[in-house]
Amino acid sequence: MGIKRNILYTSILTTSNYIFPLIVYPYVSRVLGVTNIGLCNFIDSIINYFILFSMMGVTILGTRQIAMDKANSINLSNPFSSLLALNGLTTIFALFILLGVTLTVPELYENRDMMGYGAIKLVSNFLLIEWFYKGIENFRFITVRTIFIKCLFVASVFIFVRDREDYPVYYLLTALTIAGNAIINISYATKFASFRLKLVNLKNYIKPYFVLGSYLVMTSLYTTFNVVYLGFITNDTQVGYYTTATRLYNILLALFTGVTTVLMPRMSNLLAQNKFDEFKSFIGKSTSLLFCFSFPVIIFCTIYAPEVIMLISGPGYEGAITPMRIIMPLMLIIGYEQIQIVQCLMPLKRDKKVMINAGIGALIGIILNFLLIPHLESVGSAITWVSAETTIMVLSQIVLKIEFDINFAWKNFFRELLFNIPLCGILLMIYFIFRSYNYFLVLTLAALITAIYFFSTQIFINKNKTILSLFHK
Repeated sequence: MGIKRNILYTSILTTSNYIFPLIVYPYVSRVLGVTNIGLCNFIDSIINYFILFSMMGVTILGTRQIAMDKANSINLSNPFSSLLALNGLTTIFALFILLGVTLTVPELYENRDMMGYGAIKLVSNFLLIEWFYKGIENFRFITVRTIFIKCLFVASVFIFVRDREDYPVYYLLTALTIAGNAIINISYATKFASFRLKLVNLKNYIKPYFVLGSYLVMTSLYTTFNVVYLGFITNDTQVGYYTTATRLYNILLALFTGVTTVLMPRMSNLLAQNKFDEFKSFIGKSTSLLFCFSFPVIIFCTIYAPEVIMLISGPGYEGAITPMRIIMPLMLIIGYEQIQIVQCLMPLKRDKKVMINAGIGALIGIILNFLLIPHLESVGSAITWVSAETTIMVLSQIVLKIEFDINFAWKNFFRELLFNIPLCGILLMIYFIFRSYNYFLVLTLAALITAIYFFSTQIFINKNKTILSLFHK
């Protein structure tokens, strides 16, 4: 019952991650405009880079370690104290570097107030300790707290962000959202563990902390770095196009990421108990869910990218259409990559293999960033991201095949592909017949037909056991 309850809460949480951005982003994109949205995202990408260095591997290591110690009835104050102390040291270091960069780089000094708000976000991420709650599988608390804070954020945006010059206010509210979550988290954590200096033992955690952190840093070279580089090489408008193109993709991927997040501590527990067959069964279920959901989403969003961008951001964001179409296959690529890495390789403690693969992907990302962005701008960023993620997915599959005999589900893949070819034809026909009509009506019609087609094929033709079980429950 535990995992079903966790998936229920995570489903609610991921649904909120879907709804709240769709409420806020269409409003702020129209009020602030593409250039100011681009500036906010440019500053945020820099701050996220510092957060990445401050957090290193604690999000993965913490979840895994707390889950294992919880399963073995070990006092959670020991790993909690050690990981929090280690994370605190790297956060202080990152904060000093952030201050130095802000004072010396002209583009950042001009926006020093927003960089200051970003510093609030940096410190708040240290106190957020999401890794602890994921490790103890307290997804109910995460869900309730997050939805409460997001409701306050949405109300604040509509009250305080009223014209184009309010972009610093919007970014401050974003930072305060993280701060509010962090204050609640760190206070509530005392019910399960306490920070004690005498329990701090950094030696056991330093190596995996920086190994896993290096993987995340390398990953950022084709996810976060391309936004930073795009901002320095081009302008805030191009950043606005690119980040708008990724907006819907990030929301949709969050729906699948929620399931992955729930399963990671459970996968670690299964391996600790030597239940490898059950471990592989979970992998199969996750892959089945990914394939059946990703194909219709990719087809729908690729065909109707102009209408989706108009719905999300309004006029003036037409430059985001092509990047969005390039990025949408990442729903499948990164979704499967999460299964490979988060559910398989990390619970199996193949951290070095993950880091090597990420390093190769990062190298490709850096080369393509320098080659493509100066000429193709936001489109070049999109191509870079897709290329790097595809490389890592292929390399991760090679490791799983060689070391654990876990194969790519080709049969399932081609079956779902064939099922969705007629859907592609139907949606294209609707697009060309009704494209002169109101974009909202066209999107509604296409979305309704996609949903009907999806459930009809999965239930009556494919007889997808996972979908059928959801209906029965």
